[in-house]
Formats: sequence, C-alpha cells, structure tokens
Amino acid sequence: MKIAILSDIHGNRQAFETVLAETARQGAQRIVILGDIVGYGGDPRWCVEKCMELMSQGAFIVRGNHDQAVTDPSYSMNSSAGIAIDWTRIELEPKHRSFLSKLPLSVIDEDRLYVHADGSAPSRFSYVTDSASAQAHFRGCKERLAFCGHVHSPALYGQGIGDKITKFIPTSDIGIPVGPPRRWLAVIGSVGQPRDGNPSAAWALYDTTACELSFRWTAYDIDGAASAIRAASLPEGLAQRLYRGR
Repeated sequence: MKIAILSDIHGNRQAFETVLAETARQGAQRIVILGDIVGYGGDPRWCVEKCMELMSQGAFIVRGNHDQAVTDPSYSMNSSAGIAIDWTRIELEPKHRSFLSKLPLSVIDEDRLYVHADGSAPSRFSYVTDSASAQAHFRGCKERLAFCGHVHSPALYGQGIGDKITKFIPTSDIGIPVGPPRRWLAVIGSVGQPRDGNPSAAWALYDTTACELSFRWTAYDIDGAASAIRAASLPEGLAQRLYRGR
C-alpha cells in the first residue's frame, strides 16, 4: 500500500488541493493528515470540509495544536498565530469546530504511529527538532515507525543499536529504506506553510510493501494562497513567508 502523509495544511487551499492531486497521480491508496488543518491561511473552512470528506473515505486524521486552539481559547499562541486563530474561530461553522475538537491526538495502524508532535506525550505538542527530542519520543513509544509534523521542516530520525539516534535531512524524493531492525521517526514537512527554505508544499509517500519513505515537494499557486490571507486581513507576514518557505 502507498500511504500519502500530509501535515500542517494551515488553511492553505491552493497547496492542499495541489498536493491531493499529486497524491492521486502517485497512486496513493490512503491519506494521512497529521494535524494543523487550520491556522495562518485564508481558507480554513474549505480545508476542514475537505478533511471531513477525506475522513469519510477512510483517511486517518489527527489533531494539531492549531486545531485544538480553535475550540480551546486557553491554548496560547504568538501574536500572528493568535490573530489567525481568532479569525478562524469566527470563519468556521459549528460543524467544523466540532470536527476539529473530536479528532484524536494519535492513531496507531499496525506498526505505525501517526501523531502531530512528539509521540511520547501527544497532548503537550512538543517539537522534535534534534536527537535529544527524538530520543524522548522513542523512549515513550513502542511503535517501530512513527510520523509527526509540527516542525514544518522535514527530517528523519533512526534509532539503532544501543539506542543511538541518527538524524537525516531529506533533500529529494528518492525512496529511503525504513525497515527493521531500526526504529524510525519521520518528521513530515508542511503542506501549507513550509519552513525548510523551500516554498513548495512538503509531504511524504510511504510504501508499506517496500518499507520505503520518500519526502516530496510540490509547487503550487503561492500567489493565490497569499491573496487569500490578504483578503482575510490577516497579518501580511503570513503571506510573505509563503514565498520564502521560512
């Protein structure tokens, strides 16, 4: 089975639509979304409704911290993110907010864990940015293979003999073997607001038969996404960073 893994869509309809079309072209048989459907972008309603449709068709979707912030005002955000969430709450209908609030924090499927952030404590939404934070994940989880987002910059961590952690920074769509005996944590980049210096939408494709993971980057209509942010009167910086991928 080919599994398309997307994360951090952040209300970016243009990126989301383009990546979904690409997953179909690549023959993906299942869609997994690792949270943060909303926040930052100008089309949260469309993105949530698309996720509702995908889930009805068998997609796995987990809750991100921005999704949680929509229905949990006590969850603090920085100024730009907070402005976007406040606007998103108004923009969404009750059915959209209910959908986000009921999303699970994690999903386990066979030997795979899907979660928004560090899998050892999903509700804390801790970032996995280095070998030390990856080690915390491995110590707190039993699944051999895990996928998370949250960081907006792709990376792959492998745990080998003696619990040694090795970090890889993917640079192409070439398949990477992620089979046993190592355990693996793949940090999937962001569809809707990349921060790895590449403005293209980032996602990944996992082949369960070959045990291979390929990190993907797909160009999309950034002008359209930026225009949606400006039309919503959200902070200009949220539009500008789409062009930088930072």
